[in-house]
Amino acid sequence: MQILITGAGGFIGSHLVEDQLRRGHEVTALDIHPDVLRSWTGNPNLKVVEGDFTDRERIDPLLDGQEVVFHLASAHLEKDVDEGYFFRVNVQGARDFVERCQKAGVRRFVHCSSVGVYGDIKNPPADENSETHPDVPYEKSKLAGEKAILEYVQNSGYNLVIVRPAWVYGPRCPRTERLFRTIKKGRFFFVGDGKTMRHPIYIDDMNDGFSLAAEKETIPGDIFIMAGPRAVTLRELADEIARCEGVKPPGLKLPYALVMAGCVVLEGEAKILKYNPPFTRRSMKFYTGNNAFTIEKAGKDLGFRPKTDLAEGLSKTYQWLQQNNRI
Repeated sequence: MQILITGAGGFIGSHLVEDQLRRGHEVTALDIHPDVLRSWTGNPNLKVVEGDFTDRERIDPLLDGQEVVFHLASAHLEKDVDEGYFFRVNVQGARDFVERCQKAGVRRFVHCSSVGVYGDIKNPPADENSETHPDVPYEKSKLAGEKAILEYVQNSGYNLVIVRPAWVYGPRCPRTERLFRTIKKGRFFFVGDGKTMRHPIYIDDMNDGFSLAAEKETIPGDIFIMAGPRAVTLRELADEIARCEGVKPPGLKLPYALVMAGCVVLEGEAKILKYNPPFTRRSMKFYTGNNAFTIEKAGKDLGFRPKTDLAEGLSKTYQWLQQNNRI
């Protein structure tokens, strides 16, 4: 098939490009920063395009002949931008892109959202119908983007599916790499008791989920959570990384109030001195928010069955980090 992937230069997007090429498809990979893809341009089935999906003049000609679009591009980790920026890209930009793809004849549109739309989950595990309480601009804009797209789908009947990935990890993931580095250096700490939940999914399982979302017939506008075999506590996650590295498991616990106060100070100082703070209130959500899900719907309707348990996935990630002199 002819496949277009936006956000193809990111961690998840670049792995999806590789996966779709392995499945025999012809891939157009679009990103404003496609550097990681440059070394693959010798593949005759890959076309790398540098650009912004909101740029109609540059991107719309690429849509002709595409059968499936995986839309992963979004405003996500940008700093020093106002809240409106996230909404312009993730809401209006995404909704317009969906319409442009339908008009160009794209048969199937897979929209990548985020489990961040739930915010902190009070009674895990959450499912597709659980209440949403996003509390940062990115999460709020992803939920608003879903709503705008679903309104369009309801009026048009477009063949579109929404995927909400949990915490995706694996080789080339900057966040996973930072965890390995921090734990190896003995600098990792828990905020509170370390019992908050994380729900990891290894990148290969996520690729399988995307492929199923593109292939299986579903109700237009259907939503699917995709996560790994099980949720774990942050302590379990940290202990497993320490086991991979052969180092002592982290034990330092800091009070929530102290950490948040420190983040406020760092963020204020960083604004004045123009640097990226090592910790922010947003980054601390990884350490403090509950994140656990049921994937029953994706299993029943799509046949989604994640195969990689945490120990195996982290072991593969650590091997890659060692082989590439990243740690």
